[in-house]
Amino acid sequence: MSEQRHTPERITELGPDEVFVFGSNARGAHAAGAARTAVERFGAVPGQGHGLQGRSYAIDSMSGFPALAREAAAFVDFARAHPELTFWLTRVGTGIAGHDERRVAALFADAPPNVVRPPGW
Repeated sequence: MSEQRHTPERITELGPDEVFVFGSNARGAHAAGAARTAVERFGAVPGQGHGLQGRSYAIDSMSGFPALAREAAAFVDFARAHPELTFWLTRVGTGIAGHDERRVAALFADAPPNVVRPPGW
């Protein structure tokens, strides 16, 4: 039986082929929280609110739940297409965006094994 990994509360460094997945807004104003960490440490690009950038992947969590659901589905497809990468998924959309954690976690229920999720997700 293998031990399941979970995304830690804080990520300050990544190993080779690892990607930090964070909640963003459509404008890519990465000013606080995980988005700011993504800019400061993992190559997120201010003004880019979606997708892979540097060693990070932005998911728009601020444009309403339907938009978040679309972004999550696109991310899951991207992760499935890139099994050579490990994605550390943060609690996207559950902080300042204010989405219900159970609803957000359900969006990632079918994520492939290369997506490491927060505890309880």
